Amino acid sequence: MRKRYENMDQVNNTTSMKDMIQWRKERKAKVKDLSFVIPRCERVELDLLHSNQAETTITWIGHSTFFIQIGGLNIVTDPVWANRMGFERRLAPPGIPLKDLPPVDVVLISHSHYDHLDYPTLRKLNGNPRYLVPEGLKRSFRKKGFEPTEEYGWWDSTAVGGVEFYFVPAQHWTKRTLTDTNRSWWGGWIIRHHGECIYFAGDSGYFRGFKEIGSRFDIDIALIPIGAYEPEWFMKMQHVSPEEAVQAYIDTGARMFIPMHYGAFRLADDTPKEALDRLKAAWKQENLEPKELKILEHGETLCTQNGKTIAEN
Repeated sequence: MRKRYENMDQVNNTTSMKDMIQWRKERKAKVKDLSFVIPRCERVELDLLHSNQAETTITWIGHSTFFIQIGGLNIVTDPVWANRMGFERRLAPPGIPLKDLPPVDVVLISHSHYDHLDYPTLRKLNGNPRYLVPEGLKRSFRKKGFEPTEEYGWWDSTAVGGVEFYFVPAQHWTKRTLTDTNRSWWGGWIIRHHGECIYFAGDSGYFRGFKEIGSRFDIDIALIPIGAYEPEWFMKMQHVSPEEAVQAYIDTGARMFIPMHYGAFRLADDTPKEALDRLKAAWKQENLEPKELKILEHGETLCTQNGKTIAEN
C-alpha cells in the first residue's frame, strides 16, 4: 500500500460532497466582472534570458509558473502552459510562449494538481532538465519517461551546479485520479546560491510552517499565492487569502513579495482584480514598505541585482 501524506498538525483538507454542492450553488448566484486581465509585459527580455549566465532573474510566466535564473541555472517552477484548466479557458496567455523559453536545467514541482503539474507542457520544454518532485511522484514521472527524476520529503535538499534546493512544507493536498488522494506530498521550494535566497511557496493554506521556514532560511524574495480563496469557508484550509498571504510574507521575514497563483485560471470565485485589490489594501493596513511588493506583469523580468525590473532601468 502506498503511503498517504499529511499536513502539519494533521490538518485535514478533504471536503465533503455536501460542501462541494453548496459551493456550486453559491457560485451560480454570483455575478463576477472578469474584464480585468493581467497585462503582458511590453518588453519581454528574451535576448537577456537566452544569453544570461551571471545575473539572477525572475520572470513570471503566469499562475505558479516562473522562469528563474540563478547561479547559471535555468529553472522553471510548476510549468503549465495549458490553454485550458478543466472546462475553463485560460484567462490570459503565458508571458512567454513555450517555444521561446531558453533550455531548462531544473524543473521544480510543488504538487500534483493539474494547475501545477502539466505533463504535456513538460514534454515540450527545451533542454534536458532534472525533475525535482515531492515524495510519491517519482514513479509517475518515470512511467511517463521523465528522467532524471528525484523526489524529496519536507526539509530534504540537494544541490545542482552550486545551487541549493530545499523542499519545504505547505498546507495543501493532492489528487489527480479517483484513487490517488494524498498519495504524493505537497510543498514549496527554497532556492539558494551564494547568499541569495528565493522562496517559492507552491500552494498552501495559512499555517505555522511559514514561520518555521522563515526561521531556517534568510529569504530575499518570497513568491506567495494570493488567488483561488473564495468562498473562504470552502478554500481556507488549502489556499491563503490575500490578507493571509501578506501575513505569510511577514512570517517568513522575506524582503520582497511577488504574488502568484492568480490571473491565469479561474479555479475559484475570486477575480484577479479582487485578489490584487485586497492584497494592496492588506499591504497598506500592515504599513509595509511599498517597494517590498513587486506585482509583475506576465512575461515581466525582475533582475534581483538592483531590485528593479528590467523595464524600469
